[in-house]
Amino acid sequence: MLEPHRSGGRAIAPSLFAFAVLYGGMTCIAGVLGNKQVDLGPLAVEAGIFPFLLLVSLSSTVAELHGRDIANRLVLFGFVPLVLSILLTLLVLSLPAAEEMEPARRDGFQLVLGQSPRLMVAGIIAYGISTFLNVTIFSRMRGAEGRRLLWLRAGVASMLSQIVDTLLFVTIAFLGVFPIAELLIGQMLAKVVLSAVMVPAVIYLLVAIGRRLDGAPA
Repeated sequence: MLEPHRSGGRAIAPSLFAFAVLYGGMTCIAGVLGNKQVDLGPLAVEAGIFPFLLLVSLSSTVAELHGRDIANRLVLFGFVPLVLSILLTLLVLSLPAAEEMEPARRDGFQLVLGQSPRLMVAGIIAYGISTFLNVTIFSRMRGAEGRRLLWLRAGVASMLSQIVDTLLFVTIAFLGVFPIAELLIGQMLAKVVLSAVMVPAVIYLLVAIGRRLDGAPA
């Protein structure tokens, strides 16, 4: 068991400290990985879904171990690395590339990271609303049935929040640019399936790890 960290005289549970560090990293990398679409059998999905599902799993795990208020605070603090990473990306993009930099690498960097402001705003809004919604649904279901059926709470909260995330992001980012109905349906289907398959198992694993870190019964 790890010793609790202290901040301002208050002990911070080892699991909360570890999950908060991981959570901050996932908020930064999700937008970068989202530049690639991957095929998963019949499903095609942008790769940013994987760190985002980890964000959902981490926030639900923190709600399970430390309560809804702490989980909401984790989501709120997640805006800090998210916004800072966007601002730093904009700063780096605005600086001239070194003459020694290979043109292919320079152009690739610009293409991958040079997202439009509309896409960035869509990502921030979709992150905040969908992740807070996930914590709310997960916590309310826990209040109704206690600690039982963790897999059900995890799956339902993740699937509903992913539907909202897709609606918000695709609509804000692409409405008026091209027809979005097919993209919405495809992304929703892919994210709902991944949420149902991946998130419950990941949350069980994270909860077990968290309880072990905190010295509580698994």
